[in-house]
Amino acid sequence: MTVYLHGIGHSHPENEITNQFLEELDIGTNDQWIIDRVGIRSRRTVLPLDYIRETKNAEPRDAMEVALYSNADLGQRAAELAISRAGIQKSDIGMLIGGTSLMDTTSPAESCNIGQALGLEVPAFDVNSACTSFYVQLYLLSMMQPDLLPDYILLVVTDCLTKAVDYTDRSSAVLWGDGAAAAVISTRHPSRARIEGNTMESSPAGNDKVIVPRFGFFHQEGRTVQTFGIKRMTRLLNALKEQYEDPDRSFKFVGHQANHRMLESVCKHCEIPAERHFSNVEWFGNTASASSASVVSMEWEKWRDGDDVAVVGVGSGLTWSGYLIRFGDNS
Repeated sequence: MTVYLHGIGHSHPENEITNQFLEELDIGTNDQWIIDRVGIRSRRTVLPLDYIRETKNAEPRDAMEVALYSNADLGQRAAELAISRAGIQKSDIGMLIGGTSLMDTTSPAESCNIGQALGLEVPAFDVNSACTSFYVQLYLLSMMQPDLLPDYILLVVTDCLTKAVDYTDRSSAVLWGDGAAAAVISTRHPSRARIEGNTMESSPAGNDKVIVPRFGFFHQEGRTVQTFGIKRMTRLLNALKEQYEDPDRSFKFVGHQANHRMLESVCKHCEIPAERHFSNVEWFGNTASASSASVVSMEWEKWRDGDDVAVVGVGSGLTWSGYLIRFGDNS
């Protein structure tokens, strides 16, 4: 089944956690340490900066209360941009699928919170797969019957993982930023971008390698996860290259924005030149489920007919997934 991408959007909160800010927290880190290890210079947060300074987020339950934006707030902003770019009206949306790594409410689904913010009265449900949620939403749609789906479907992923960061732990404090991404999808109406080669795999045996408790701090086996991420993203990207790389088209790469050093390693293994690699992790951190989709959104006006954008990612579970966006005449 062909899946068309009509428009994509992103949003990030305004509050900025710079490397200098983290250095001033006196947690044993500095700009050079962070750049050397993860290549991140800044990240955004829904939390008040004074709250982080004063409490270092010692109690994640408090973070839920003081957050300046909810998941739905960021999701609404990303969705409105995606709908505008798609050139349709909100009333044209017939289904909403949400996803997140850290829910504001276990019930109702975040999709219903976002739908209420958008004023939509459509079937709404969540498909959560942590950092790979957007990939898995696309994978699920690719297996459905087109005649049973509405004309346009809205996908929204939104993550505010800074609410689950222990800001006394430099290993996690340097990584995370908050953000959202959204996309308008159709299996009926062609657009200038179509989704190809969507795949998804999991290894539940690794379910304890990356964890975000309901009320607690994010933690992971850093070295294990980094090695896993590089290997899986390399395999996914090489598979997409083998299947779709065409000398008459321009093959480009967007990966899960875990950290810049991981992405550099994948580019090296897959022989992707710097000018064909697109990322935003250096300035926005790891925004979990929103990460790679937000990169595609931030470059949306620059993609041209003849571009093939390979998007690959990994997430807790452990899960890995990829797809290719082919830009051109798809009528």
